[in-house]
Amino acid sequence: MFTGLINAVGTLQPYGTEQLRIICLPEQAHLLLPELEIGDSVAVDGVCLTVTQILPQGFLADASPETLSRSTLGLISEPETVNLEPALKLGSKLGGHFVTGHVDGIGSLQEVVEIDGSWEMSFSATLSIARYIVHKGSIAVNGVSLTVADCNSAGTWFKVAVIPHTYGKTTLHRLQPGSRVNLEGDILGKYVEKFLRLGDDRAAGQPPQIREEDGPFESIGPAFLTEHGYL
Repeated sequence: MFTGLINAVGTLQPYGTEQLRIICLPEQAHLLLPELEIGDSVAVDGVCLTVTQILPQGFLADASPETLSRSTLGLISEPETVNLEPALKLGSKLGGHFVTGHVDGIGSLQEVVEIDGSWEMSFSATLSIARYIVHKGSIAVNGVSLTVADCNSAGTWFKVAVIPHTYGKTTLHRLQPGSRVNLEGDILGKYVEKFLRLGDDRAAGQPPQIREEDGPFESIGPAFLTEHGYL
């Protein structure tokens, strides 16, 4: 679990068939590396990766074909600057929003406009992520926690306002119109969507239509709450 608050910036390049090498910028290595251990999770441009080897100024991570196909990491052939965030620790401040590091889809930057020292950035999104984009909702763009300032009704286009600190300390300032980005919707919206779908099935007098990928479903009632210590 992550927060979308970037700790450091580094460079990423493929290393072998399904490995990636991430090197921190020299002046930022101390922000990430001192406590990093093999097996730790790090969000790399919003993609959760597992550290497999510690390097003097960075680390190696495995990347499955699924990860490469669903994110921009599979599009990188030359060294690319990326955002880095270690996994959230128990007791840490949650200054952004809950980010899982599981990318929902790839979007692209449409326009960047500077307004009074801040920036408005407009993006397009595929249908796989558009369903979770709502006005004033949370969105992770390349792992950066942002708030949707405006969007169309379908969610296939949205705009975010970026303050100078976030714009300068992350890779957002490197993006150009047409740049591809990783997008992850708010996980709370995904749970709401599932519960509403199950509720609609019940209202229609049908048993809940649970898809295989939804996993086992248990109705929430007094017995469930008592068993789990809520009553």
